Amino acid sequence: MKTLAYIAVLACYAAPAFADGDVANGEAQFARQCVACHIVRDPSGQVLAGRSAKAGPNLYGIASRPVASAAGFRYGDSIAKVGVTGMVWSEDDFTDYVQNPTQWLRDTLDDRRARSKMGYKVRTSQEPLDIFAYLSALAP
Repeated sequence: MKTLAYIAVLACYAAPAFADGDVANGEAQFARQCVACHIVRDPSGQVLAGRSAKAGPNLYGIASRPVASAAGFRYGDSIAKVGVTGMVWSEDDFTDYVQNPTQWLRDTLDDRRARSKMGYKVRTSQEPLDIFAYLSALAP
């Protein structure tokens, strides 16, 4: 019995933490708000979400991935500067970024002239958490 309890505890620690995000709603929000510009394609080339959009970077593995690091995507100057610092995407940074990309860059870089190429803003505070949870669920 102790062995089963031990395995159950380990399984809880091994499961991905999605904080306050709702994966199912995140999938719906991604389909509604993100697919026009983004795709989720795994390293083998399989499309997990989205279509053939190329206006934004591939979001596969965004959780804890370095900022501005999607292979083959040409990032704007401001977000590329953040990427050079080695910063990785956290749930908080992702949420703040998608709600106001330019302001996030200005705050992060301490540069009032920083600009984002991403013109879309997710308007609510819960939807970015849900989208992040969904994207996190798609990658190991």
